[in-house]
Amino acid sequence: MLLLCIHFILLIIYFNISTISKLRLFCAFDNHIQHFPTQKYLPMQESDDRKTYYLKIHAPWEVLATYADVLKIKVPFKASDIPKAREVPLEWLTHPFRLPDNIMRPEPDYFTAPFDKSKVDFFLIDDKDTFFPPSTRNRIVYYILTRCPYYKEDRKEKDKTGINRLLNNGTYTSAYPLHDVSVRFMHFNLSCESERYHLYRYWARFLCFYKEQPLNLIKKYYGEKIGIYFAWLGFYTEMLFFAAVMGVICFVYGVLNKSQNCTKEICDLEIGGRIVMCPLCDKKCSYWKLNSTCLSSWQSHLFDNEGTVFFAIFMGIWVTLFLEFWKRRQARLEYEWDLVDFEEEQQQLQIRPEYELKCTGRRLNRITQEMEPYLPFPSKCARFCLSGATVLFWTCLIVACIMGVIAYRLAVYAAFASVMKDSSTSKIQLVGSLITPQLATSVTASCINFVIILILNFLYEHIPKTHLEYENKLTMKMFMFQFVNYYSSCFYVAFFKGQFVGYPGNYTYMFGKWSKLRNEECAPGGCLIELTTQLLIVMAGKQMVGNVQEALLPLLRNWWGSRKGRSHPESTYSRWEQDHDLQNFSQFGLFYEYLEMVIQFGFITLFVASFPLAPLLALFNNILEVRVDAWKFTTQFRRPVAAKSRNIGAWEEILNVVAILSVVTNAFIMAFTSDMIPRLVYLYAYHPGSEATMRGYITNSLSLYNISQIPESNLPEAGENPSWFNSSTITTCSYRDYRYPPGHEKQYTHNMQFWHILAAKLAFIIIMEHVVFVVKFFVAWLIPDVPTEVKARIKRERFLVQEYLHNYEVEKLKMQLSQSFCLSTETASLLPSSPSKHQVLSECI
Repeated sequence: MLLLCIHFILLIIYFNISTISKLRLFCAFDNHIQHFPTQKYLPMQESDDRKTYYLKIHAPWEVLATYADVLKIKVPFKASDIPKAREVPLEWLTHPFRLPDNIMRPEPDYFTAPFDKSKVDFFLIDDKDTFFPPSTRNRIVYYILTRCPYYKEDRKEKDKTGINRLLNNGTYTSAYPLHDVSVRFMHFNLSCESERYHLYRYWARFLCFYKEQPLNLIKKYYGEKIGIYFAWLGFYTEMLFFAAVMGVICFVYGVLNKSQNCTKEICDLEIGGRIVMCPLCDKKCSYWKLNSTCLSSWQSHLFDNEGTVFFAIFMGIWVTLFLEFWKRRQARLEYEWDLVDFEEEQQQLQIRPEYELKCTGRRLNRITQEMEPYLPFPSKCARFCLSGATVLFWTCLIVACIMGVIAYRLAVYAAFASVMKDSSTSKIQLVGSLITPQLATSVTASCINFVIILILNFLYEHIPKTHLEYENKLTMKMFMFQFVNYYSSCFYVAFFKGQFVGYPGNYTYMFGKWSKLRNEECAPGGCLIELTTQLLIVMAGKQMVGNVQEALLPLLRNWWGSRKGRSHPESTYSRWEQDHDLQNFSQFGLFYEYLEMVIQFGFITLFVASFPLAPLLALFNNILEVRVDAWKFTTQFRRPVAAKSRNIGAWEEILNVVAILSVVTNAFIMAFTSDMIPRLVYLYAYHPGSEATMRGYITNSLSLYNISQIPESNLPEAGENPSWFNSSTITTCSYRDYRYPPGHEKQYTHNMQFWHILAAKLAFIIIMEHVVFVVKFFVAWLIPDVPTEVKARIKRERFLVQEYLHNYEVEKLKMQLSQSFCLSTETASLLPSSPSKHQVLSECI
């Protein structure tokens, strides 16, 4: 029973108090909290090391009722009389995925109203000890602690208020609510009926990956803010299933359609084997035959086909459906969790400790009518410029790193080409033909880029941050950084590589000819397969590192932190000590969980046209992510302070921006990165004969250059050319472009087919964007954000609240009149009767 009374734990380590001032702060706070109105302060508990002390705080009914009234917390006043939704046909098919009713609905449905301490008998209070759920109790206690002063009575320094500042300056080391049962007890008592055990058994175990999430129980135990996160993550994972299925279908279409594409000409010894290609780099690269890219061309066609266009359009519509259906799901949760009229004013009114320390001025708050710290306008401008300069510095650093990776790609390609020319890797069975200079350059550059992403991400996350008031601004700044960090390499491969190459005799260099870093060319099959490789390495690598980091690091830290307590029996290793040995769930814990998923959302939407299997990888990752996060919250983290939130905040706007941007990026990928538009132009306008066929496309897509006109600086060095190359018989080489051949009056300038293809690409972008945007806006208009059923329930609940309050007040008035009538009757019995007055009283009653 004692553990149920403890609502919060404060931890102080005397060894850490390095100055007398901190000890005075502790004593002042200790004195105020003990004398805080109706607040109870249980005896201090000393640990075995004689340095660590645990302060146990309990809030009795009077405190909870008082602050529930202040915070306008909604509580039940009547059982819901709205009939449950009818059973859906074939609902029995979902039974294997469902959890027991007592887990999914731990509490009955009630109509709720804001708590009023003066009308206690209006609400359904069976037991005062359990009337307020645990999340509400620890939220109330935390609300009190954040406003409890620690100044002396004779010195009214009202800025010295709240546990947050004491934690920030090191007076206290921790402040946390207790879990309702220990991990040890859960593991050895399988009949345990605590909420934490139910969450562990039905939610945190990986064997439950196919089960639905107990969102109501999560909300009851951890609060609405964490509940909303897991509701969004679960809904996102469910919607990924449909995108993954469609992506697999498109991929299978590419595999089955491999025999009806242009790779046959590339692989044909009589066609691709006779086409001599110009060197891909200066000095170290030799002439090569087109059929050497047979395998990479076939791999490229797996994703570069007509089905990918359909999938890109489908994903544009899928994003809209996901966002619109989430709004409906969110509206339903707002109603079910009593968040319809909730406004986050309490979080907005809390002053950050760091902000207070930096402020020198004070002004009147129009809402609270109290003096509060503030920064003058010049100081705000200076800090804004400093913040903007910081973001700009990190963005420039990312761009510089990306430029370094590009320079690496340009420089190392020649080295790989020279090393692999006579390398034994070409003789390796099965995989020998896969190891080419292009593949080696692409894979190593992608891996280096991924390592740079992790390093920059680590450095940026350790910049000091602000708190609640700046959460949305922090979200936007961090996402901008992560957007550039994670996506810049993919943007380079998709939209810049192979676009500014030039042609033999007039190549373009990255930093000018003096740098000798010639811009990269795309393979004859296009750059799409390299974009797929880049996306696969960065996306899959991030997911693998993230899951290992999330699962392994808390486990190792907790194991190391609890190494002393593990040898103690349960009776001496107290619950507050066990919870203290767990990892602290920081205020920005959910921020990084959202950030991880939104970055993944960008991968599967912005570049999905290059890799239709990306939603499938995301689906597998998220199935694991839900259970890893659940396991962390249930077994590895201290119980976080419950917080309310009616939506996912600024992330919703970010998702909308990414959804709109994804339509543009996928249209440009299909037009400029893919080879689909040139193939269609050839099929319908440039095919030979009267029959529309792709025969001859490869030869048509290549241009010729006279080898004798190639400058000496671009020619291969002596000994670099293959044995089959004979300069006396081979006078021209081919390169990927649409230019007039040597000897033409406009030799080496773009021919008409180039301009026709460019026009077709621009037309495709305009048409695709307009079609997808029209469908998106139509779907968004067609689907209301709030379901009709929820609107009706909200209106009925508001009507019932007014009706029951009116009836309650009428009954209360009748009782008061009856009591006054009885008193007047007793008084009148001692005096002469007055029938007229009795008649008036009876009429009033």
